[in-house]
Amino acid sequence: MVGVIGGGQLARMMHQAGIPLGIRFKLLAYTPQESAAQVVGTTVLGDYRDLDTLRAFAADCDVITFDHEHVPTEHLRTLQAEGVAVRPGPHALVNAQDKGVMRAKLDSIGVPCPRHRLVADPADVTAFANEGEGYPVVLKTVRGGYDGKGVWVVKDETEAAAPFLAGVPVLAEEKVDFLRELAANVVRSPSGQAVAYPVVESVQENGICAEVTAPAPDLDPALSDEAQQLALRIAGELDITGHLAVELFQTRDGRILVNELAMRPHNSGHWTQDGAVTSQFENHLRAVLDLPLGDPRPRAKWTVMVNVLGGDYPDMYRAFLHCMARDPGLKIHMYGKDVKPGRKVGHVNVFGDDLEDVRERARHAAAYLRGTITE
Repeated sequence: MVGVIGGGQLARMMHQAGIPLGIRFKLLAYTPQESAAQVVGTTVLGDYRDLDTLRAFAADCDVITFDHEHVPTEHLRTLQAEGVAVRPGPHALVNAQDKGVMRAKLDSIGVPCPRHRLVADPADVTAFANEGEGYPVVLKTVRGGYDGKGVWVVKDETEAAAPFLAGVPVLAEEKVDFLRELAANVVRSPSGQAVAYPVVESVQENGICAEVTAPAPDLDPALSDEAQQLALRIAGELDITGHLAVELFQTRDGRILVNELAMRPHNSGHWTQDGAVTSQFENHLRAVLDLPLGDPRPRAKWTVMVNVLGGDYPDMYRAFLHCMARDPGLKIHMYGKDVKPGRKVGHVNVFGDDLEDVRERARHAAAYLRGTITE
C-alpha cells in the first residue's frame, strides 16, 4: 500500500501509473472534490499539518510519498522515528521545503547557484543589491511558495518591503540574465539505482510552467550531460528517494545555475507520460517501493507538453470533439478540476519528428481547450 499525502493532479497521475502494476493506493486529501480524491478508492479526508492525522493515515501503509512538499518537516521526522517509511525522507525533503536550507546545502556541495543570501529587512535587500549589480533583485519567502507564489522581482527598497509582511525568512537572489530555463529530471531508488531523463526546455508565464520541449532544442550535448550529471549528483548527495526535478537557468555565457528543486513528479516531466518509455510517475512509484527503475529514454525525437490553463470555456466535451478529430495523435490529460482563470486544469502532449509541427499542434490544442481560439 502506497500512501500519498496530497490530493492534487500529481497524486492522480501517480495512481494512474500504478494501476497496471497492481499497486494499491491510499490518499490523504482535504476534500472529496480534489483531483486525486475523485479517482482513488481509499481516500482519507484530513489535515496534513496534524501529526495524529498523519499517524493514523500511515498506520497501514508500506511507504509514504507526496503530491506536494508542505507537510511539516518535524512531523515527518516523528513518523520516520516511529518506523514509517517516508520517501523522500525528511532529511532530503527539507531541501525542497526551505529555500534557505536548500541554498546552504547546495553551496556546501559545490553546486552552481545564483548569488544569494538571507536578508533581514528592506535595507538589507538594498545592501545585497549593492554587493552585486544592483536592483532588480529576486526575493523569495523560504517556505510555502509554488507556481510563482512567494516570489517577487523588486526594483527598489520600497518594493522590497512586501515579502517581509509574511513574517517568514526571506531569501534574496540575483536576477539572472538567462538565455532560457531548463529542467533535469532524475529518479533514484533507496538501493542507489538512478536514471536520468533528457534535459528539457521549460517556458514560464507569470511564474507558471506553460510549455515544455523534450529534449531542449539546440542544447550543447556537453551542457546537457553536465545538467544530467549535476542532477544525479544532487540526488545522491541529498539521499533522495523518488523523482527529483532540478530547475536550471542556462546563462548567456554558457553556464547552468540551479534555480529550484522539487522532490516529487514535476510539471517539467509531464511529457514523459506519452513521450518516454517509462513515465516520471511510474518511475517515482518504482523508486519509493525500491523496484528496479524503468527506461527513461524518449519514444520520439520530440515531445512538447503544453499546460491547459483555465479560462472561460468549461465545456470540455465539445472541445474534445474538435481537438480529437483535428489531431488523432494528440494526448489530452485533464485533472478533474473546476475551470478557473489561470488555473492548471490539464495538459496536452504531442510527439513526432518535426519540432515545429509538434509544437504547433500542442499549442493549438491547449489554446482550444482553454477557449482562447475557436477554430
